[in-house]
Amino acid sequence: MSTTENAISLKGSADIVTEFFDYGINSIIYQRGLYPAESFSREDKYGLSILMTKDNELKTFISTILNQLKTWLLTKDVHRLVLVISNAHTKETLERWEFKIQCEGELDAGGNKKSKDIKEIQKEIRNIIRQVTASVAFLPLLDTACSFDVLLYTSKDMEVPDEWAESTAHFIPSCEEVRLSNFSTSVHKVDTAVQYRTCD
Repeated sequence: MSTTENAISLKGSADIVTEFFDYGINSIIYQRGLYPAESFSREDKYGLSILMTKDNELKTFISTILNQLKTWLLTKDVHRLVLVISNAHTKETLERWEFKIQCEGELDAGGNKKSKDIKEIQKEIRNIIRQVTASVAFLPLLDTACSFDVLLYTSKDMEVPDEWAESTAHFIPSCEEVRLSNFSTSVHKVDTAVQYRTCD
């Protein structure tokens, strides 16, 4: 057995998934030009150089989302995270980055703790981040001022913090969809896709 292959707990998996979304959300925001390029700095993660925001207001916004996400990952109540990019003037949804989250449980069929090589998990995450970076090759140019929001889909009858509000799904009629890679910690699996509005 590899020395890096360890039992993955629910908490450990939630930490890995939450960290992925931190880098993933930042990557999408940078690649889609939602904030000025100079407001980002490079960080080395997953064997990649990833651009992360230096904007304190944006960092606080993302941190608030991720803290709540981790709480709901631990209670197995979150099923999807969607990053929505909209026209800032018309509010029309232009892109939906959809991440489906499945909780696969901590124990295998034999009742043992699941294990997975952390390097293999990081390799799978690296593939997704690379695909986000490459997405500018096929996504339509965002040639207008845009805003973004993050939606979390949870179990029904969940107690929702006061600062969170109900939202519409921001679906895009007649959209194109590109499915990206997925990754699994063996406890959580995250499937990735981007839907986007095509030019009329």
